[in-house]
Amino acid sequence: MRTSPHDAGGYDSRSFVAEFYDFVPAYSNRPDAAFYLDLARAAAGATLELGCGTGRLLIPIARAGVEIVGLDRSQAMLQRCRQKLETESEAVRSRTQLVNGDMTDFELKQRFQLVIAPFRCFQHVLAVERQIACLRCVRRQLAAGGTFVLDVFQVQAARMHDTAFMQESVEFEGVALSGGRTLKRTFRTAAFHRGEQYNDCELIYYVTKPDGGSERLVHAFPLRYFFRYEVEHLLARSGFAVEDVFGDYDRSPLADDSPEMIFVAKAAG
Repeated sequence: MRTSPHDAGGYDSRSFVAEFYDFVPAYSNRPDAAFYLDLARAAAGATLELGCGTGRLLIPIARAGVEIVGLDRSQAMLQRCRQKLETESEAVRSRTQLVNGDMTDFELKQRFQLVIAPFRCFQHVLAVERQIACLRCVRRQLAAGGTFVLDVFQVQAARMHDTAFMQESVEFEGVALSGGRTLKRTFRTAAFHRGEQYNDCELIYYVTKPDGGSERLVHAFPLRYFFRYEVEHLLARSGFAVEDVFGDYDRSPLADDSPEMIFVAKAAG
């Protein structure tokens, strides 16, 4: 199966994304960490994280005594994760393994009691055939009785068409970086593709240097959006049975105003 360059989300082609990732407040303060940590502890076995990135979830899960494998296509993000792991104890490092791989085409020797696809990683996979390929890889990696958890946002209708979102909006500013630099980030939708259910997105980083100079760096990528029963059908086609659908990390049911769609599934049969 041909690999789409879009599926990497631009994380390798723009080295600044990995450099700045852990400084973004929306990532470091994201409320999903306790949810996934509880799942990993309860799984009573190894965890596989798809799109592990810089280890935002992987490292706390390993600290909690859980064996975890992190898979990611971006060498830059994995290198940042390795650097962070170097500061951890030997016990934590011994419980982790990092794999550079494609989440739509992978096979590991190990089987897992829990596989997680957190924080929109699945939304970087645009084509249906590649989405199904990813889910079938996951099913193959699950141990008997294992659980798969998939997290996507619940799309707001206006974000599929409203041109107001094509204007830059500030997400944060004034974040301190190394070398006396400060960071600001804005977001905009560059184009809508309703017929194919994705938007072209831009995260724009403004770096101010101590001498007053500045840089404008753009992380551009397409992002797929999904609807509830579309995901349930994808899971069913890939051999899963959905057990729960949550609307947020407090395990509340999916509702019209829920920000998330979190699917908890088991291998069917």
